[in-house]
Amino acid sequence: MTTPVRLAIHGAAGRMGQRLVALGQQDPGLQIVAAVDSPKSALLGRDAGEVAGIGPIGVKITSELPENVDVVIDFSVPEAADELAKECEKRKVKLVAATTGLSDAQKSQIQATARQAAVCQSPSMSTAVNIAMKLVQEAARAVKSLPSGVDVEIVERHHRFKEDAPSGTALKFGQIVQTEMGQTEHVHGREGQTGKRPRGEIGYHAVRTGDNVGEHTIIFGMMGETLEVYVRGHTRDSYAYGALTAAKWLADKPAGLYGMADVLGLK
Repeated sequence: MTTPVRLAIHGAAGRMGQRLVALGQQDPGLQIVAAVDSPKSALLGRDAGEVAGIGPIGVKITSELPENVDVVIDFSVPEAADELAKECEKRKVKLVAATTGLSDAQKSQIQATARQAAVCQSPSMSTAVNIAMKLVQEAARAVKSLPSGVDVEIVERHHRFKEDAPSGTALKFGQIVQTEMGQTEHVHGREGQTGKRPRGEIGYHAVRTGDNVGEHTIIFGMMGETLEVYVRGHTRDSYAYGALTAAKWLADKPAGLYGMADVLGLK
């Protein structure tokens, strides 16, 4: 029988962390050995399973990463994610880096960590979102030479608590489109007398409402017709399942920077 992957959850007291604990505990291929959160968390010392609503699992929430860890999943905040990446670089611990809104310096740290250990980083851990990225790539490749021109707009919706806009996923969709079609301008919302829409831009529109866990619509507007790729998450479990899948996939991989496309075999 294969030995379970020893897994740590970083950001274990948060909404995503709690779902990772609950779902990871059900997976026979995983063993949750650590639950880590901020030193300021009021939940330090509590059993991670109780916090996640599944009953005690014998793992207390602590502020430090222990030694007996194969892979860490990080769903936290940029500052905490950066410190974790430095720790993983030093200790050569494999990392699923799921925190978004990173600065350029924090992104550089992820790359440094990947030179010492296997890292999976993606703007979204959702399986459906990553398949949608592949579809968007194919669509952009197919329409880029149409003589009438193609206008691309990206609309995303997330919950009221999200702190970055547009989402990292929306920006990734834009990057995919730009690579295939060559747009040079990225416009975030529009207001006033903006004039005729230039061909060489991608428009982004961020909606923040209620408890929406994430929707993205990539619009390819043509003369006489429109193509849309739409993907929606129903619950946070979509991201948790993807991250847990990535953790198991990373377990036997050499140092390097990987993405969910690698995990899902989409390349």
